[in-house]
Amino acid sequence: MRFSKKVKSLSPSPFLFHPEKYIRKIQVNRQKQNPQFTDLETLISFPFLSTSTTMTKEFAVPPVVFPSVGNPTVATGGNIQQRRVPIAPFQPPRPSNSGIPFMSFDIGSAAATTAGPIGGGTGPIGGVANFDDEEPLLDELGIHPDQIWKKTKSILNPFRVNPTFHKDSDLSGPIFLYLSFCLFQLLAGKIQFGVILGWIVVSSIFLYVVFNMLAGRHGNLNLHTCTSVIGYCLLPVVILSAVSLFVPQNGALRFGIAGVFVIWATRACTNLMVAVADGGEEHRGLIAYACFLIYTLFSLLVIF
Repeated sequence: MRFSKKVKSLSPSPFLFHPEKYIRKIQVNRQKQNPQFTDLETLISFPFLSTSTTMTKEFAVPPVVFPSVGNPTVATGGNIQQRRVPIAPFQPPRPSNSGIPFMSFDIGSAAATTAGPIGGGTGPIGGVANFDDEEPLLDELGIHPDQIWKKTKSILNPFRVNPTFHKDSDLSGPIFLYLSFCLFQLLAGKIQFGVILGWIVVSSIFLYVVFNMLAGRHGNLNLHTCTSVIGYCLLPVVILSAVSLFVPQNGALRFGIAGVFVIWATRACTNLMVAVADGGEEHRGLIAYACFLIYTLFSLLVIF
């Protein structure tokens, strides 16, 4: 019995399932008490029941018209409004004969329509580029093969070196002789690219310091000219490296040939140093000794 009472007490109220019956009873009782009673008071008393009451109001919705051509505008008659249709961004026409798939423009037409330089006319931007007036690529890079050949030929005669070509220093010829020297050493089985390059740099700095210390205030030798002269005078050592490929490794002949080429390079470098820079004529012997040490060092790479 106790269990049945508990169940009965826990049973839900019938108001939750049939609220309209109880509301109707309340309305009837309130109308008896107050004849001016309306349903609005019931809704205020029971706001959770406002969802059951439907309040409808009609609104005039203008029809949507989608135009077929052009940008739509507001109609002149009536209240009909048209929706704006988005317009795609401008895309230039793709040429049919374009050989490049990712290019969507015509290069020829763009170049023809581009304005030229100030004042009208056609130029390298506005019209067809004229490459006839352009300088050769080697000249733009500062490489002059004719001057390199003249400077190299001046080294071939150790007794009569022409210093006029070496007034204008460059590094194109020395780099070419450096690569040739490294190539001949590589054919002999010696990989000495870094060693030769390092010795050229150290030798240039060494001769630059020695010459300017001897010349004093009158010395006007710069490091660029010093490196250029040492590089071009490396030609006898390059020839020695090529000849050593056909000379036996052990023997006095190899040392004799190396001595001849070292004296050749030393004489050429000394004459050029004294002629190119001022203040070295009085110290020719000391400059020749420094040059002799430099090219002896390179010849040892060839011998051993």
